[in-house]
Amino acid sequence: MSTRLDSNLTRAVKPAVLIGLAVFLMVGCKKASSPTEISLPATETSLPVTETSLPASATSQPTSTLPEGEVLVPGDSNRSLFFESVVRAYILHIPPGLNASQPVPLVLVFHGIGLDGNEMIRISGFNAQSDLSGFIVVYPDGTGDKKSWNGGHCCGEAAINKVDDVGFVQALIEELSKLVTLDPKRVYATGFSNGAIMVYRLACEASDQIAAIAPVSATQVLQDQQTCQPARPVPLIHFHGTDDRLNPYQGGKTSAGTQFISVETAIQFWVGQNGCPEQAQQTKSGTITHDLYAPCAQNASVELYKIEGGEHAWPGGESVSPQIGEPTIEISATSLMWEFFVAHPLP
Repeated sequence: MSTRLDSNLTRAVKPAVLIGLAVFLMVGCKKASSPTEISLPATETSLPVTETSLPASATSQPTSTLPEGEVLVPGDSNRSLFFESVVRAYILHIPPGLNASQPVPLVLVFHGIGLDGNEMIRISGFNAQSDLSGFIVVYPDGTGDKKSWNGGHCCGEAAINKVDDVGFVQALIEELSKLVTLDPKRVYATGFSNGAIMVYRLACEASDQIAAIAPVSATQVLQDQQTCQPARPVPLIHFHGTDDRLNPYQGGKTSAGTQFISVETAIQFWVGQNGCPEQAQQTKSGTITHDLYAPCAQNASVELYKIEGGEHAWPGGESVSPQIGEPTIEISATSLMWEFFVAHPLP
C-alpha cells in the first residue's frame, strides 16, 4: 500500500517500488497464522479463461443508441469523470463485436493501494475474459498520491479525506450508461486488497445497483462490518490465501490500531446477512478449499476459495511482484467470478 504507480512505470522498477509500499504499510506484518499488524496491496501466470454465456434475460432490456458523436472502439480507452471538483480517471475496455444498442453487463475492477487501472488489467486478466464473454470492464483509479479507496475506516488518503468513493462509483455507472446500454441488473464489482475493501463497502451501501461482489485478498475493518446494512442479500465470492502477509487470513490490527476481521468472520457475516445455510458444501482439490453456502435468500449465495499457502495475489493472474506474493495457478479467480456473476443478476 504505497506510492502511486504510474501506468508507464516499467516492470523492472515495479517490484522495488512495491516492496517499499509493503514495508511502509505493513510495519512488521507477520504471516497469516499470527493476526498482528497488517497492510494492504496481487498475481502471475494465467489460466485459460472459459466462456460463460449470458441467459436470455440479459438481453431483454430496451435498446438505445450512443450519444451523438461517440464511437466505441474495441480495446482500452483512457477516460475521465469530473466528480466533486476532482477529475477522476478510469480505463474503459470494450470487447470486440459489442452492439452498443443492446443491454450489456458491466464489471468494475478496483485496484489496491499504490496501484492503478493499468496494473489491474495486467494482474487480473479481465480483458481476456471480457473479449471472450462479451461484457464491458471498467478499471477506475483511486485518489491521492498513494492512490487509494475509501472503504470506510480504510484506506490511505481516501479514508483520511473522507472521499465519497461510493458516490463516485454511482456517478461512473450513470456516465457509462450514456455510452452504452448497460443492463441494470448486471453491474458487478471486484477488487484486490484495498479494492476488495471498497467492493465490500459497495455491497453495504449500494446493493440496489451492485448485483454481486468478488473481493480478493482483503476483508473489512471491524467497525465497517458492524455498520453494514445492505438493502438486500448480496451474492459474494471471496478469494484469499492463508499465507497472505499484507492482509492476513486470520485478520489483525494495523500499526494505527485498525482492526481487520478474519476471512471466516467476514464469510459468516454474509452467510447470516444473505439467509444462507450455516453449513457449507465443501470440496477440496490440491491447495484449494471451496466452501459454498447455498441456497440463500433471493437467489444469493456465498462462496469462499481458500488457498492453502496462498499469498497476497490474484489467483490465476499475475503478481504485483514476487516479493509481495505469487499467485496460485490451480484456479483462475477471473473466470470463476465471471461464472458467479452470470448466475447472480439483481433480483
